Amino acid sequence: HVQLVESGGGSVQAGGSLSLSCATRGYTRRSGCLAWFRQVPGKEREGVACIDKRDDPDYIRSVKGRFTISKDVAKNTLYLEINNVKYEDAGTYYCAADGGTNTYCGADDPPGFYDYWGHGTQVTVS
Repeated sequence: HVQLVESGGGSVQAGGSLSLSCATRGYTRRSGCLAWFRQVPGKEREGVACIDKRDDPDYIRSVKGRFTISKDVAKNTLYLEINNVKYEDAGTYYCAADGGTNTYCGADDPPGFYDYWGHGTQVTVS
């Protein structure tokens, strides 16, 4: 049984930093691709970063150089470090995991690429 639980959201000032975590219970050791998505009201959920089975990350252009995705297999945890926060980074962040069959991922892969989802953690920027 796969369960994803995000944490670390909250309010952050523009220009500041924030770290998100996702406990990937029952998944990481046989992982394929893991990702972070962001959703704002009235818009579709969009991918912002992913990391594949080889630990290669990918980012959408607007976050490249500011976001860092990583995973700790021993801790069964996925991370997203956000630096130099911008107002447009605000939203609900979801972690996602595929069914373990994919080798590669792209940050702009659609939500349908993933099989498991967390409930999200809110990030507000002031």
